[in-house]
Parts: sequence; structure tokens; C-alpha cells
Amino acid sequence: MENGDNSDDIIRVQDLLVQFEERVILKKINLRVGRGETTVILGGSGCGKSTLLRHIIGLRKPEGGSIFIKGEDITEMDEGQMSQLLRKVGVVFQSSALFNSISVGDNVALPLREHTRLEESTIQIMTKIKLDMVGLSGFESFMPSELSGGMKKRAAFARAISMDPEILFCDEPSAGLDPIVAAGLDHLILKLKKALRMTIVVVTHEMASMYLIADRVIMLHDGEVIFSGPKELFQQSEHPRVRQFIERRPEEYSEAEIGKYARALTAD
Repeated sequence: MENGDNSDDIIRVQDLLVQFEERVILKKINLRVGRGETTVILGGSGCGKSTLLRHIIGLRKPEGGSIFIKGEDITEMDEGQMSQLLRKVGVVFQSSALFNSISVGDNVALPLREHTRLEESTIQIMTKIKLDMVGLSGFESFMPSELSGGMKKRAAFARAISMDPEILFCDEPSAGLDPIVAAGLDHLILKLKKALRMTIVVVTHEMASMYLIADRVIMLHDGEVIFSGPKELFQQSEHPRVRQFIERRPEEYSEAEIGKYARALTAD
């Protein structure tokens, strides 16, 4: 696991503590994201990876620790400062989070209308460019309900890059999609990184996606970072949980654990 600080880090998380009531979700974790890299945050269901992402983009304040984006600690920012910083950030949510009451084009144009003083004609041109970049040229007038799941994700990518962000966050972009459509999104991420020279952070549990798009890998387990480093070193890791994840081996339960679970299911 890597240690130390690096002046080229665009994101740095230091001793981050997150808990809900008495349950600790993230246990004073430390990690970094290098500028211009694609970093994949891996882990099983419930390991805390989406919770980590929500804190990095400022949707919730942690119970302890610091989160530095471009050298600024967002845990100390007020709402106005955070809003200003987020103009340099794009987010693709797991559910796509498109507004169903407006067209695809208006969804993509919304950040430009809200946060810039551009002429409407310029906004329309930029919207068309972004939709073309994600393979949705000509779909400006469609409503989100008229799109397939994969097309909705592409529209969400177009909206996320509408302001030409320096950092793009993607939460489980392949969730609920078939392997062919998911592979298309992986290639879209590679295309956008090359075209826009962004730093990209992707939360996923899909190993195929990680192998294709990652420069660096961070793996969480039980609220802790168990690996942080280049993709090539991740593949060579001997950490038991990393090996289990790579080799796709199921959990092994003792007879006592199975009996306890069965009794809980049949209890009145």
C-alpha cells in the first residue's frame, strides 16, 4: 500500500471517519487521487465505497478527518464555497438522476443555464456537442422516459461534462446494464478522459471495468482501505480479500454460522 503525500494529487482524503449513530462506516481512511488519472474504487456491497464518494463530493460532512480537493479542505467550506468548487466537478449518479419532466437536451443544458451567462444559442451548440460526444446526437428533444437504460447513462454523462469539469465522479455507472452496454460505457469513459483530459473517479464492483479503465485502484473492505496503488500491483496483491475478489470466490460460512442464520429466519 502506498504512503506519503504527492503535490500532484488532485484529491487527498486524510483520516476520514464516517459513522451513523454507533455504526462506524469509514474507519479513518487515507487515500489520494492523482491528477489526470482514472482511479477505480472497488469493494463489495456495503463496504462503504458509495458513502466515500458522497463525502468526497460534499453531500455529507464526516464525523472526522479532512478531504482536500485541489488543496482545499472541503470539510471546512461553507455552502457558497462548496458550490463554487463543484462547478469544476461533474457527477454521474448510479440512477442517472435525469429530470423526467424536461427533455434530454434541457437536462444537459441545465448546468450551463444555472451557472453561466452564456447566450442561449451558445448553450444549444454546447449541448449538441456534449450529446454527440456520448453518442446521443439527435436526441435533444427526447424525454428521459423514451431512452433505454444505457442511453440514460450516456445522457447523464453528457450533463456531467456540460461545464467541462476538471474531475468526473461516476457512481456504479454499469449498474443494471447488460455486459455489452456496460462495455460501451467503459469505452466512453476512456474516450472522455482522452478528449477532455479529466481526472476520473469511478466507484464500481465490476472487475472487467476496472481492468479496462483504471490507472490506479483503491479497494475498501469493512470501511478500511486494504489496497491503494497501480492496477498492475493490484493484480499481484496477496491480500486475502483482494485475492478473493479477483478470483471471484464466495464467502465460506461455518456450520455454526449457518445454524445461527437459519434460527434467526425461523424465529417468531
